[in-house]
Amino acid sequence: MAYIVLTDQQTPESLSRRPHILLLLCAIPGYPNDTFAVQSPSHEALINRLIPPSTDETLDYAKCELYDRTLDGDDNSTDLKECSDWVYDKTVFINTFTSEHDIVCGDKMKTSHAQMIFFGGVLIGAIGLGSLSDIIGRKKTLYISFVMLLGTTLGLAWAPDFLTFCILRFLIGASCAGMFMTAFVIGMELVGPSKRMWAGIVIEYFFALGMVILGGVGYAFKEWKSIQIACAAPSAFFLLYWWFIPESPRWLISQGRVDEANNIIQKAAKVNKVTIPEKILTTDSIEEPESGRLWHLFTSRVLLIRTLIIFFNWCVVSMVYYGLSLNTGNLGGDFYINFLISGLVEFPAYTLCLLLLDRIGRRLLHSSCMIIGGIACIVTLFPMLYADESLQPITVALAMLGKVGVAAAFAVIYVWSAELYPTVVRNAGMGASSSCARVGGMVAPYIADLSKVIEGNFGRAVPLVVFGGASVVAGILSLWLPETNNRELPESLEDGRRFGRKEFAEKYKPRIDYDNKAFESDSGAVNNENGVSTGTKL
Repeated sequence: MAYIVLTDQQTPESLSRRPHILLLLCAIPGYPNDTFAVQSPSHEALINRLIPPSTDETLDYAKCELYDRTLDGDDNSTDLKECSDWVYDKTVFINTFTSEHDIVCGDKMKTSHAQMIFFGGVLIGAIGLGSLSDIIGRKKTLYISFVMLLGTTLGLAWAPDFLTFCILRFLIGASCAGMFMTAFVIGMELVGPSKRMWAGIVIEYFFALGMVILGGVGYAFKEWKSIQIACAAPSAFFLLYWWFIPESPRWLISQGRVDEANNIIQKAAKVNKVTIPEKILTTDSIEEPESGRLWHLFTSRVLLIRTLIIFFNWCVVSMVYYGLSLNTGNLGGDFYINFLISGLVEFPAYTLCLLLLDRIGRRLLHSSCMIIGGIACIVTLFPMLYADESLQPITVALAMLGKVGVAAAFAVIYVWSAELYPTVVRNAGMGASSSCARVGGMVAPYIADLSKVIEGNFGRAVPLVVFGGASVVAGILSLWLPETNNRELPESLEDGRRFGRKEFAEKYKPRIDYDNKAFESDSGAVNNENGVSTGTKL
């Protein structure tokens, strides 16, 4: 819940069939008490005299131009002039950063730039803080992210101008990436391979819960500074985590701090009421894993094609996930209900992954979610263009079906791609894939805001069609990737080239007796030999 709605995204009740990112009118010159709502018949007469009708079929009046006429004269000039001041609808939000600083009309794309800058921060944070966690440890990096998040989210509420706002948004994005990814890694590195499906998927329920809570916070305050402060406040409680979260034993082992890792493992064994050797790890028992480079993935035709398909799917799934969230205000109906539903539909999506990921496999589940969700988004074109307001719930239902599909696909693509990359280049491949996802997130605001440059109901429908089309294409391309469920995973680059062929298609045989185990371990943080299931959004 680290970022807030940047712009108004709803209409007054009388115009609820006309959803727009921001409802405003030119302020009437010389009328100091002007408001968006019509005050009286005389006020309505002034509006009709000075503000021309809109060329957008979904609006009654133009938003950015005035007739060049006097208030009480008899001139009926049709010459137009640009507005210099505006009045805003306060039905849904009392005010926003956009309305407070008049970032509209000629400056309307600045809101998209601000969203893009946020996702740019996520990209830099994922790379920078991710690398930092490998140097100074997971726990310290997580705490740095907490402090950074608390300071920047509180500071944003007092941002005096657009430049400061964007800088703070960038830093918030970076701290969100560091916080979520580091917490995710700690959780995954603290459990054995058979529990990673739960550790990886259950964390996503809390991501969705944050969206639901954010909708409630917005409804309760309806004023952007109060919403921002309310979202920042929980970060203060994160500072207490220092005394509760242990360092990752895997990181300690990688640094040669075996005794500290043993102590943490002993505490975990005590909590789980299992018995393990006092010194389960020794310096001699630790093997240095073979490493590779990212460019090795482009040294053969097979690996090149698979890598590009994986990159494209990461980019699209991130773009569509965030794009559908940002596009909620264009669906019509009640903004808060739509936002609430947008968060709630993620719960069945992740449950679907828990139930089906190991049953039907990664490829079928991912491609089905992407294709079905994409088709649902494309089909919204018809009720948006041809149906009346009574069928508006159909548009919302189709868009939410698309959200279910992409949320589930986001969870699947992480585990699937981690299993597809050979062990020697897995970390490099996953890092590059995550970067592609960040690029998709940076593009999403511009697609979601296409209604700003394309007028009418068609402009509202275009973002969903673009998101849906990209999702279908990515889902179809993913069918060219091999299945990994219950398969021996590739270790070397040569394994990666042969993976998916008949001679390599052997089902995985467990190396540990899980029915009579005292301790689980494996050789790699994301080397999922029993099935890793993760779906990090950041």
